[in-house]
Amino acid sequence: MSEKKQLEFEVYFRKPGSSISRQLRKKQLIPAIVYGPGQKSIALSLDIRSVEKYAKKEYENKIFTFKSDEKDLNGLKVLKKEISYDKVTRNPLHIDFFSLDMAKVVRVNVEVYFTGKSKGVKESGGVFNIIRRTVEVECFPSEIPESFSIDISPLDINQNFHVSDLKVPKNIKLITSPKASLCMVSEIAEEESKVAEADGSAPVVSGSAEGTAKDGKKEDSAAKK
Repeated sequence: MSEKKQLEFEVYFRKPGSSISRQLRKKQLIPAIVYGPGQKSIALSLDIRSVEKYAKKEYENKIFTFKSDEKDLNGLKVLKKEISYDKVTRNPLHIDFFSLDMAKVVRVNVEVYFTGKSKGVKESGGVFNIIRRTVEVECFPSEIPESFSIDISPLDINQNFHVSDLKVPKNIKLITSPKASLCMVSEIAEEESKVAEADGSAPVVSGSAEGTAKDGKKEDSAAKK
């Protein structure tokens, strides 16, 4: 079996300042910063194309390694914390990185996927509502889960699933309250139902359509602590 490819960002040391940032963007580089417990904040820059490549959801909570000629940056293990975008062009403007100590736990938000079709929707015409799309966990960086999944098939009218219903490995500590609701199936209001019957329209599903909800926005993928 081939060894898993290491994810890397080639980064460069930069001087802080807005004028420097403008000059970088003209060269297809964007400014960034890395910080974390026991790590002094370092201003850096990197190729905008690499940021765009790894901005996809599949790279959330992935560990990256810095490649650099600067000894304080080279080999550093990091998580992407936040990417700022231009409001008009949607081009990345700045990225924050969180420096990791692989021997210490971190807190991150992990996405929850909802699979199947709930009984309450299928048999009773209810509405499936997603209440929470992520949960916060604490674990070692190498053990950060890609996601959690829960089958909503048995969920009936006026029933919900809580965070405690997730199957979480013993090495992962839940920070989000186990009592917090993840999703529920609610009844359609009587008047809404009459309108739907009259014009043949389907009820609107709050949050996400039934099935696998994989497009939810993360509340905060930032590593904490």
